[in-house]
Amino acid sequence: MLWIKALHIVFVTSWFAGLFYLPRIFVNLAMVPPESVAERARLLLMARKLYRFMTLLALPAIGLGLWLWLGYGIGRGPGSGWMHTKLLMVLLLIAYHAFCGRLLARFERRQEARHHVWFRWFNEAPVLLLLVTVVLVVLKPY
Repeated sequence: MLWIKALHIVFVTSWFAGLFYLPRIFVNLAMVPPESVAERARLLLMARKLYRFMTLLALPAIGLGLWLWLGYGIGRGPGSGWMHTKLLMVLLLIAYHAFCGRLLARFERRQEARHHVWFRWFNEAPVLLLLVTVVLVVLKPY
């Protein structure tokens, strides 16, 4: 079980690296002047590759987490109310990840009109979700 837990932590950490960085690329894309075609193309290529890579990292992170929960019973039984909130955080992260894919598609079609400041704030969401998740897992408050 410890190997599964260790791999889960590695994949979650790697997935979060992508969740932190992709919106930073969106900030840069939102700031690219219309005449900078090469810069825009380079940022879109980076964003596309990162999105694919972080999706490949998310799948084992989620799969291993489910294995720990359902296979080993971590977070089940009395005193495991925190797990329900953690699962909500994971669902929110999956939704955030999917929304990043939608934003990327909008950038590729030149339909994304949000200001770079919006993307700077959007970039903070996974930080808050990570904070709540770590507090829940470590403290198990309920």
